[in-house]
Amino acid sequence: MDIRKELEQRILVIDGAMGTMIQRHKLTEEDYRGERFKDWPSDLKGNNDLLCLTQPEIIKGIHKQYLAAGADIIETNTFNAQRISMADYHMEDLAYEINVAAARIAKEAVQEYQQESGDNTPRFVAGAIGPMNKTLSLSPDVNNPGFRAMSFDEAADAYYQQVKALAEGGADLFLIETIFDTLNAKAAIFAVKKWERESGRKLPVMISGTITDASGRTLSGQTLEAFYTSVMHARPLSIGLNCALGAQEMRPHVEELSSIAACFTSAYPNAGLPNAMGEYDEAPEDTGHYIEDWAKQGFVNIVGGCCGTTPDHIKHIADHVKTLKPRPLPVVEAVV
Repeated sequence: MDIRKELEQRILVIDGAMGTMIQRHKLTEEDYRGERFKDWPSDLKGNNDLLCLTQPEIIKGIHKQYLAAGADIIETNTFNAQRISMADYHMEDLAYEINVAAARIAKEAVQEYQQESGDNTPRFVAGAIGPMNKTLSLSPDVNNPGFRAMSFDEAADAYYQQVKALAEGGADLFLIETIFDTLNAKAAIFAVKKWERESGRKLPVMISGTITDASGRTLSGQTLEAFYTSVMHARPLSIGLNCALGAQEMRPHVEELSSIAACFTSAYPNAGLPNAMGEYDEAPEDTGHYIEDWAKQGFVNIVGGCCGTTPDHIKHIADHVKTLKPRPLPVVEAVV
């Protein structure tokens, strides 16, 4: 399966929120622990990535719901599954195992869905590589702006372990996402390139940044164009935006990105902005209409949902874009 050929023919749909769907199961501390970790010394509730080991059928079921809704790309349940973030639960040594399991679960979900539905449309598993809970560009100590909670090498090594495990589990591509600090993303890119050299393999890489507010900048202060320029050396399959904003608020940034990107573009916004309780209220049909507008304007190649979105949102998005043409790749003139 060549995802590039698919992208040339149609707009592809990526899935929606994993955390939102996990919350619907109202899992207890015991559910997160399972039998294997019942005596673990620290609390585990909220460690969603661990569910790949303790509740794999729940994760597979969520993947299959998104596939049934029309998702062409499903993300592994590995947003925080690298050593740095897993240290919050004293589970650094489980990071590799979780990533392998997550990729295998997603691949199984695709195979089972295709067998059960008879729908053999190409579907792809994206190995989700999140931003980490520590940042390389910003100090966590307001009294010591030069302090860093980790080194570049530590970040790159943690990401390399995750990349290698996702590939071993069968991921079709890598998705470096929700980037608020481009230096963290560069550590992930470095890890992917190292894996390519050592394995002799190559998988496509999607890169997705996060514009945090109306200023149009990432949390570490980059403009969208600066962010784009600083990661394009990776020669990604796509560059895009996700999280932080709803589709209405994200629109001008998606338009700007589509005008400068030499590769495919992606966008998967939240279900609007959070309400006073931190929940997302945007109706699926509204999200679908907003994203249909982007597609009609020729801004996007890959669309989907982030926080607060559900299979209903993804179904509306898929229905709204299925007859629309994908954004054509720009013709880049050679510099003489």
